[in-house]
Amino acid sequence: MKKNLKTTILMSGGPISLSLLLSLGVVQPALAQTSGDAAPAATPAEAAPSSSPSAADNTAAKADQTPPAPTGFWDRANLFGDMGGLRPWLGNYGITVNLQETSEYLNNLSGGVKRGGAYDGLTQFGVVVDTQKAFGLPGGTFNVSGLQIHGTSLSQRNLLTLQSASGIEAEDTTRLWELWYQQSLLAGKVDVKVGQQSLDQEFMVSQYANAFMNLTFGWPILPSVDMPAGGPAYPLSSLGVRVRAKPSDALTVLAGVFDGNPAGSDVGDPQQLNNHGTNFNLHNGALFIGEVQYAINQPPADASAAQPAGLPGTYKLGFWYNTQRFADPRFDTAGQSLASPASTGVAASHRGNYSFYAVADQMVWRPSADSPQSVGVFARIMGAPGDRNLVDLGVNAGVTLKAPFKGRDNDVVGLAVGYAKIGSHAQGLAGDTASLTTPGYPSRSSETIVEATYQYQVTPWWQLQADFQYAFRPAGGIPNPENPSQRVGNELVLGVRTNIVF
Repeated sequence: MKKNLKTTILMSGGPISLSLLLSLGVVQPALAQTSGDAAPAATPAEAAPSSSPSAADNTAAKADQTPPAPTGFWDRANLFGDMGGLRPWLGNYGITVNLQETSEYLNNLSGGVKRGGAYDGLTQFGVVVDTQKAFGLPGGTFNVSGLQIHGTSLSQRNLLTLQSASGIEAEDTTRLWELWYQQSLLAGKVDVKVGQQSLDQEFMVSQYANAFMNLTFGWPILPSVDMPAGGPAYPLSSLGVRVRAKPSDALTVLAGVFDGNPAGSDVGDPQQLNNHGTNFNLHNGALFIGEVQYAINQPPADASAAQPAGLPGTYKLGFWYNTQRFADPRFDTAGQSLASPASTGVAASHRGNYSFYAVADQMVWRPSADSPQSVGVFARIMGAPGDRNLVDLGVNAGVTLKAPFKGRDNDVVGLAVGYAKIGSHAQGLAGDTASLTTPGYPSRSSETIVEATYQYQVTPWWQLQADFQYAFRPAGGIPNPENPSQRVGNELVLGVRTNIVF
């Protein structure tokens, strides 16, 4: 969401605009949730060469048997191929260059504050350096990435939903996104990442949810509205340190500490306050985050090894804690409702904010171990205290079918639901407003999004996506700016997205 959306919501509330501002905190950014995979950093196993002669011999034998990568225009992995030999030449020095463009058009056919369509787009570019190949430093990875964001936000202009219709909607700008160095230690069992990081790349991630376009299926709605500036997630990031340990093949532990507010301030539009992503500050409190991941029936690293009999799945438990102070959405410093004419107008504040969450991704069906067809399900649930947050419960879940039709091995069709419950104090404020100052003022409860989508893989480098979304009680039932006694109506949104990997 953007500043104009918040302004609209605030102005619609008349006497409670200040309290709504305090309950919203800051404008939340969207996740760079694209159908194409972002270029990953080298894993510890990739960064460190094998010291076993037999393993090296096996690797060489496999390389001899592996067919060369397709080079035909419609078959290669990137639109530009090897760029006249530039990509392999850079690869010899450990340098990988990534570029992709995501463009989409969304149109709300019913509901909202008005109807119409909007185009928005995102160009992502990045460079990853394997320091062993580049400088002879084993186990190191350097990453820098940037964003060029363009177009118009339908969610801001027409919908006023908390769960934005697209995960790439953001303020138009060209900005630095991530800038970090990662070092592998203890034979790949541990790695440490230091620098400007976007948490949506590693924390709270759901494999199957990534097929959907709505914001909440990428960086979930609860941290998007409850963390200052939406948290260190697309299009923002924060300085920090992340440690990852892998005690066993099944178990992974992530932990990190980051600057508490990627915007650098609690006043104003956070994306404009950090317009180019270069606010490298450490003076806004601290954000602590931790996550434990448990994977079952994962394919072995050695393709020749026996495949697991069961279906793969990943289960995660995590928490975050922010040390800043957070405004109460309902009560002022004197304990009166902010909707009361006698209120001081200054919200009470609470020290710290926190959330616990769980994520599950599980394949539930496939015809055989080597079949491209499969059905996967996902679920995420997270909660936060209702006395300092606009959303105190966020849930999303869905199902995806890969290879839905014969010959369409890389297509994906999916159905998902996102639910955001308005916090207890924010709900109470709406009730106070109706009873104290504005009879008939709408109550607030929850917002629900239903999304159906189809990803059509035209070529390995080009994907088209058709999308349907329906929003029930946008923003939990906020008043329509044109008629504050009525809620913003339920919304039907249709969209199409294209993603090209260059």
